[in-house]
Amino acid sequence: MNSGKYPVSVAITLVIANMVGTGVFTSLGFQVGPVPSAPAILVLWLVGGVVALCGALCYAEIAVALNRSGGEYHYLSELYHPALGFISGWTSLLVGFAGAVSAVALAIGEYSSGLLNIEPKVTAVISIFTVTVIHLFGVKTGGRAQNIFTGFKLSLILFFCLVPFFLDQPSSGTRFIPEWQDLSVIASPGWAVSLVFVVYAYSGWNASSYIAGSLDNPAKNLPRSLIAGTVVVIFIYLALNGMFMYFSEFSELNGKSDIGNVVAFKFFGEKAGTLFSGIFSFALLSTLSAMTIAGPRVGEAMGEDYKMLGFLNRKNQFGMPWVAVVFQSVWSVFLVLTSSFKEIIQYVSVSLSWFTLFTVLGIFILRKKQPRNSGSFKIPFYPLPPLIFAAVTVWMIVYLTISNPSVIYYSLGTIFAGGATYVIVSRNKGS
Repeated sequence: MNSGKYPVSVAITLVIANMVGTGVFTSLGFQVGPVPSAPAILVLWLVGGVVALCGALCYAEIAVALNRSGGEYHYLSELYHPALGFISGWTSLLVGFAGAVSAVALAIGEYSSGLLNIEPKVTAVISIFTVTVIHLFGVKTGGRAQNIFTGFKLSLILFFCLVPFFLDQPSSGTRFIPEWQDLSVIASPGWAVSLVFVVYAYSGWNASSYIAGSLDNPAKNLPRSLIAGTVVVIFIYLALNGMFMYFSEFSELNGKSDIGNVVAFKFFGEKAGTLFSGIFSFALLSTLSAMTIAGPRVGEAMGEDYKMLGFLNRKNQFGMPWVAVVFQSVWSVFLVLTSSFKEIIQYVSVSLSWFTLFTVLGIFILRKKQPRNSGSFKIPFYPLPPLIFAAVTVWMIVYLTISNPSVIYYSLGTIFAGGATYVIVSRNKGS
């Protein structure tokens, strides 16, 4: 393997780590109120997984055909227009990765506060700083750290899914057998709005596409990482949420943003629960690390294309785009200090949904531009995956617009600001 390239193992753990983060340990608390049905909630997570897998299949074909780091920034520039790609990159820098990093860091602070007795936002800032320093030492150091963090997190989740059944814990009595009334719950606006939190939890299924140019044998390993990582996470989410609901009543979970803490304290008592909360916070460093790998690659690609943003492409002696890494971290710290967890989740989910939707639909443009036999990966069951992804994403955005229009306004404000910035920097575009 080229020492300057990430192996497929890092790409797979990158996808898993990007997805398995704060979402699965927080989303259920915001779902059990509007969706008072365990079968409907599990269908919610299954639908989210299928949608993510459909998106991953589309990204796999697009990423292999348009091989370069940068994710949607590169794909939308090639398939539509550089302006749309730029706005996507702008949104990824300010919202997609920095926002997600700040949300993860806030969760780390909340989970560890009982053990460390430190203000959560202080812990969040320290976590961001620590992971940033690790990745500034290059691909080899950052890749090893990523594999270690992700391995630890998956081991913790496996332990958490299995150990309750050996503790002789009483079940909550929650019904899991589907009944006809569950169909009306699935058809309700509350179910559609709850999908926002599931989409956030699954966001990251496209993570390895951001490092396509830094991946060893991308034509083979990029599709493998996207598909394998997404399938693994679907099983993890169904198992973990099923376990949460099996042992905890909805009243115990409703409105809670630290589901892991709720269940840990119930299983192990106050002292051991506090220790497990600290362990949870360490496990979430995996997600923080994964986003610190993927996010700056967007800034790096934009710095290559636009002279006015060339500073984002500056590399240190380890080959890392250090300015882009530091920029993302500093902006993430700002969001930690000024935003709440729930606001960030909804803002990130909707803002990124626009661009993943356009990218997935771009598969139709790609098929027209390139002959059928080009590339080494083709979507199975085409055109169903892009159509399924598009239908569910539009449905979610429409319901969220009706229920909480302010989130849409913030998202559109970010997009318009990106468009204005594009007009300025495109006047002095690089080669």
